[in-house]
Amino acid sequence: MTGSPAVAAPRIRVLVVDDHALFRSGVIALLSRQPDIQVVGEAADGLEGVKRAKELAPDIVLMDLHMPGTSGKEAIGLLAEEVPAAKVMMLTVSEDAQDLLDCLRAGATGYLLKNTNIDALIDSLRRAFEGDSVVSPGMTSKLVQGVLAPRVDAAASALDSLSGREREVLQQVAAGASNKEIARRLDLAESTVKIHVQHILRKLHLQSRVQAAVFAVEHGIAMQ
Repeated sequence: MTGSPAVAAPRIRVLVVDDHALFRSGVIALLSRQPDIQVVGEAADGLEGVKRAKELAPDIVLMDLHMPGTSGKEAIGLLAEEVPAAKVMMLTVSEDAQDLLDCLRAGATGYLLKNTNIDALIDSLRRAFEGDSVVSPGMTSKLVQGVLAPRVDAAASALDSLSGREREVLQQVAAGASNKEIARRLDLAESTVKIHVQHILRKLHLQSRVQAAVFAVEHGIAMQ
């Protein structure tokens, strides 16, 4: 009798998004050596990353935070809308606690620093693929401090940070309008509406349109 054939390990499809071409190429080369990881594409900024993710349907988007144009932080919400199955793993030099909190609240699966060694990066990608959330060890204490820190009059402060146009978009979201409907009603491009929605979610520290609608109703800025 012959034994059962070996079952191949699942291939983790990764899209790498970083504006530094040399760093991006190095990461791709290192990841491509792993038998269970397939780099399916690359992009140089957040908006291009979203477009590539829609085309390639990666399992994980490994993305830088601060990039020209659409930042990684802004792209998280767009990816959640356009490619909800893709997990977003941030890979950044930023050790700022607010950046960490903003990314996780926006829906990122993990937050890694660029000084992470390759073995830890690969392990983190595998853990993220299995559904774990991963944060660089050096950032864990900042995460705890950020969550526990008191937020005095946070809602009022967050509302004050919204522009007039963002308030209009939030009112439309609370009314249940789609991005296409909002674009038509406010005479905007649909892509512009998506950016406004992402800015609103980031500024209000929310993760979804439903949360934004509830927030608008609770704070009296929904349309009457």
